Amino acid sequence: MGQLFQRSANTLARLTIFGGVFIVVGALWLGITLMRSPYVNGAGVTRQQPVPFSHKHHVKGLGIDCRHCHTSVEESAFAGLPATKTCYTCHSQVWGDAPMLEPVRTSFRDDRSIEWTRVHDLPDFAYFNHSIHVAKGVGCVSCHGQVDEMPLMRQQNSLQMEWCLDCHRHPAPNIRPKEEVFNMNWQPPDDPAERVSLAERLVAEYGVRSVTDCSACHR
Repeated sequence: MGQLFQRSANTLARLTIFGGVFIVVGALWLGITLMRSPYVNGAGVTRQQPVPFSHKHHVKGLGIDCRHCHTSVEESAFAGLPATKTCYTCHSQVWGDAPMLEPVRTSFRDDRSIEWTRVHDLPDFAYFNHSIHVAKGVGCVSCHGQVDEMPLMRQQNSLQMEWCLDCHRHPAPNIRPKEEVFNMNWQPPDDPAERVSLAERLVAEYGVRSVTDCSACHR
């Protein structure tokens, strides 16, 4: 029986196989890169708000504590958003006629909440409890970044599962004294041995565990 395929068919077959593998690997790499990009996870993206609230001005400039606005952060899963009267208590006296604060005045006058755009918005299948993290000595900065340097609030980290698991597997570097949880500028000791010693002591004192089972976050 005569030869059905020319010798060049072998080369074509090899190129097709290697090309297919290259396309599959490239597609996987592109998908992983896209999933970790700010386009998907929102890291570094500033959200438009009804009022251009500046954490930098209020936290760093005026020294307002996080708990003044996020009143339930120490006792519930949700940190809480300030009621309009919290804003209006000051702004009825300061910048009371500023055009940018008209939504605040309207909200207070009409007794209707301001519709803020949520910046840190986890999927519905992920459960996060602020109070337990605060109770274990996790500082606001660890998740939200240096908010006292943000003129407009943005999501600092990816909030993806691998990011959460990295901390859950190795919590010690993110544990600080409880009295420093809301301190934007607290730093661990410069000496490495002292830093490790403090972290280990706090982990033991606060009963911090490396929790990585699925039910911790998916309920």
